[in-house]
Amino acid sequence: MRLKRVDGSVADFHARQIPADLAEAETWLFVPERPTLVLGSAQDESVTDPVAVAAASVDVVRRRSGGGAVYVDPERSLWLDVVLPRHDRLWTDDVRRSPLWLGAAWSRALAAVGIEAELYDEGLEKTPWGRLVCFAAMGPGELLVGGRKAVGISQRRTREGARFQCIVYDRWDPRDVLDLLTLSADDRARASADLAEVAVGVGDLLLDLEDAILAELLG
Repeated sequence: MRLKRVDGSVADFHARQIPADLAEAETWLFVPERPTLVLGSAQDESVTDPVAVAAASVDVVRRRSGGGAVYVDPERSLWLDVVLPRHDRLWTDDVRRSPLWLGAAWSRALAAVGIEAELYDEGLEKTPWGRLVCFAAMGPGELLVGGRKAVGISQRRTREGARFQCIVYDRWDPRDVLDLLTLSADDRARASADLAEVAVGVGDLLLDLEDAILAELLG
């Protein structure tokens, strides 16, 4: 697997295509230039609060994979994509099982920095806030630490292959996302309380975890 380091706008990064002539799997380690709210493919920008977005100086973009909104901060998150061509030995046509190998790699990387994690290998979890906020629900291949989501993975499949987008935070605060969305005061307060304990960050281990996951993926 090859490593490519990418920086720039989240919109440009999401627009990258899986190359039709991709010879081997690649890891794209991405550093966004600005804080960004990333909406799922089924979400419309009407779910965002334009006043709050402008006040926070946050960009809003939409990804091509499903799920809820994700907040990205260059200083507080680790983001990498793994791009897998269809001829790769790790490829499977089973969408539910296809990210499990990647989740296992994240589990070993977390263990390498002293964090015990559990691989979630069930179908997409249905929760009250899961369609609104990505980290409010679990999907196959994602990781739980102490029963709380620690690694998020979304998947986009094309004729050329699959693109797995992964993110980990230094800390989890649901208000990072909720304060940018169009919600009533009551719904925002209820969602904040409901989601406060659903996810967890890795504290000051982000850089160590970056080294560990790259070691797992690149061999």
